[in-house]
Amino acid sequence: MDYIQRSYELLRNWKKDSYIVGVGCLDKVGEVAARYGKNALVVSNTTYMKSVADEVVAALEKNGVALAGGKIANDAKPNAPREDVYRLTTYVLQYQPDCIVAIGGGSTIDACKAASMLAVLGGDITPEIDAYFGTGKVTEYLAKTGKKLVPVVAVETSASSGAHLTKYSNITDPVVGQKKLIVDPAIVPEVSVFDYKVTCSMPLSVTIDGALDAIAHTFEVFCGAKPEVYDLAQELAECAIGLVTTYAKDLIKDPKDIKAREAIGLATDLGGYAIMIGGTSGAHLTSFSLVDIVAHGTACGIMNPYYAVFYSKAIQKQLKVVGKIFKDHGYSNADIDSLEGRELAIAVASAMIEFGKSIGAPTKLSDLKGFKSEVHITRALNAAKDPDLKMKLQNMPVSMTADDVDEYMAPVLNAAATGDLSIIKEK
Repeated sequence: MDYIQRSYELLRNWKKDSYIVGVGCLDKVGEVAARYGKNALVVSNTTYMKSVADEVVAALEKNGVALAGGKIANDAKPNAPREDVYRLTTYVLQYQPDCIVAIGGGSTIDACKAASMLAVLGGDITPEIDAYFGTGKVTEYLAKTGKKLVPVVAVETSASSGAHLTKYSNITDPVVGQKKLIVDPAIVPEVSVFDYKVTCSMPLSVTIDGALDAIAHTFEVFCGAKPEVYDLAQELAECAIGLVTTYAKDLIKDPKDIKAREAIGLATDLGGYAIMIGGTSGAHLTSFSLVDIVAHGTACGIMNPYYAVFYSKAIQKQLKVVGKIFKDHGYSNADIDSLEGRELAIAVASAMIEFGKSIGAPTKLSDLKGFKSEVHITRALNAAKDPDLKMKLQNMPVSMTADDVDEYMAPVLNAAATGDLSIIKEK
């Protein structure tokens, strides 16, 4: 399969007119923003991303779109702290822009989604973001008030996020070190622009984190796919995992390799597609409790092999598909076709771990600087019982409720801490 060509076909058929993607498409932002009016709040980092921001501003000016407030607003810090959401909300309220142009990775785009929501609904519902965590609350409040969100034009700059394509906004409470989710189709950006060439401006570590997240998104959705989307979820997983296992090493050898940058960007976008047809589960849930010590995609990359063993009985078909991809790229010597049950799961998990090692990624929690079992595992177990995050338990390929967390999730986390797959219990 030509993974790159097929990925473009899948993504363009999905998003059509609301998705501009490729190499060299950044100048399209101006004409997109002009659809909404003559005044745009531009949010970006103006130090390490100055050249990108300057190109976007030039494209806006060319199309008659002015900067709200006459300057670029500072972007959000990593993991979108709620304080940055509140700050950006004040800009929206003060400048009343026709649209928000969010230039950055997932943190900035997620913060802008939330800021649009708070600026529009805060006066009628509440300005406290906690009221919007969970699923479907934004749509409910928009129907109640009759209002519309400020359109967000998401200009993705990092192959580390699906934020520009999805209904999710991850916001962090830095006091407790925990992410929470707003999940609602109303917050999907109006238009997404991703020029894969721009990712050359990002540190290699960020892009590799995104590559791991691409695997995580597509693998987790594939594992829990409902019958009506199973074939599509399989194709998304095959393409994304194929792209990452083919091109990640090339990118490490040459961070300026445009084809490799394009491939990893496509893989992350396929990950965004995947989470719009299905849900992520265990690895993502655990990653939310590790935000103080590791980037999101890397956290998911650590956790997925261990959850694969836990899910073993429910995902035998998926393990065959994924295992063959890793085997074809040299990460396993096991006879995937002949294996069954837990033995198959351990073989695939081991291949995933070998891939992680090949790109210099940590493969167990104890590899992480600052990891403390008594802090992070306890936090993750408590978070798994949080009603606002229950969709992650519901998305698991095996049936799990908050009452099951201590019995079954704790061994998965302890296995991930030590690298010992044998201690994982199956449900």
